[in-house]
Amino acid sequence: MALVNEHFLKLPGNYLFSDIAKKVNTYKVTHPKEKIIRLGIGDVTQPLAPAIIEAMHKAVDEMAVQETFRGYGPEQGYSFLIDTILKNDFASRGISLEPSEIFISDGAKSDTGNIGDILRHDNSVGVTDPVYPVYIDSNVMGARAGNLESGKWSNIVYIPCLAENDFIPELPSRRVDILYLCYPNNPTGTTLTKDELKRWVNYALANDTLILFDAAYEAYIQDPDIPHSIYEIKGAKKVAIEFRSFSKTAGFTGMRCGYTVVPKELNGFTLEGERVQLNKLWNRRQCTKFNGTNYITQRAAEAVYSPEGKEQVKEIINYYMTNARIMKEGLQQCGLKVYGGDNAPYLWIKTPKGLTSWKFFEKMLYEVSIVGTPGVGFGPSGEGYLRLTAFGDRDNTLEAMARLKKWLI
Repeated sequence: MALVNEHFLKLPGNYLFSDIAKKVNTYKVTHPKEKIIRLGIGDVTQPLAPAIIEAMHKAVDEMAVQETFRGYGPEQGYSFLIDTILKNDFASRGISLEPSEIFISDGAKSDTGNIGDILRHDNSVGVTDPVYPVYIDSNVMGARAGNLESGKWSNIVYIPCLAENDFIPELPSRRVDILYLCYPNNPTGTTLTKDELKRWVNYALANDTLILFDAAYEAYIQDPDIPHSIYEIKGAKKVAIEFRSFSKTAGFTGMRCGYTVVPKELNGFTLEGERVQLNKLWNRRQCTKFNGTNYITQRAAEAVYSPEGKEQVKEIINYYMTNARIMKEGLQQCGLKVYGGDNAPYLWIKTPKGLTSWKFFEKMLYEVSIVGTPGVGFGPSGEGYLRLTAFGDRDNTLEAMARLKKWLI
């Protein structure tokens, strides 16, 4: 008799975005003639940059010739991509890392979910609230979350991010072993300054806390004073793992490529207090459970950093950030309170007239055929908010704002 991991049974019946998809599909069946504008799930809409397509074609051609054919690659990633990442994402910002500290993956979602494989089940966990659901759900699966009680998991320390404190989280009320930070933030679209991020690094240093830092949206930062990497903060390599993604940076949501940085200075501990290098544990985990990101995709990712790739990707990011500006201005004209959208492709909207997150979601869907994401799906502090993304195409973005103005003004 095969026994199941009963912690999976504690999870709510569906993943947030699966619930949204079901509601939208029901609406489509009952309103087949309505044009739905999707501003909920953060999926990109613009095609891959020409430099990336060219690199992929070249890599495909290589796979057709025996002399250049590639079979199994290194689980950690090809050196051509790792070296390019080190030069462009870190050395350019004065950050020194070794090639063996970079691990190419199939995306930040996978790695943020899988990092718990190398951490004990009884670590205490802190999350900013609202929070990307994967951080919570993966810890439920890993037996760290406890039980769901009144919308919160009993063993998770929730750190509220509220309008009253400009969505800047306070240090946790009690010590935690593992802390998740995502900046620029999903879902609120807000950021931390260098001094604010330094507080968290100093907290981690003082408390032997491991920071899991999700920097998936760093390419959207417009303000030169906002750090792109946690390693811009002195001492961070001793306390932080950083996750990066090409999904939103370069439109790789369907391609699947990202990377994780695990510095060799970073240690975990055994029950006896012995220090253990987390880099070695993650490398062992990847070698056992992962065969590496495919060669064609890694060549595509390398092209993101070419001179042509940089310009083309920057144009796409500017396209989405222009969408964000159009949306923020339009939503404010509708009399809504809006956060984010300045250094991130997400807008966090206070629901009007005291409506709950799901109620406002349903009214938008049924009355103006626009799909958002209910804030409460990101945690208790998300109640009363709705997230919209700027990843739509321009025409749909403009049409959505026109519909909302007609509806709300």
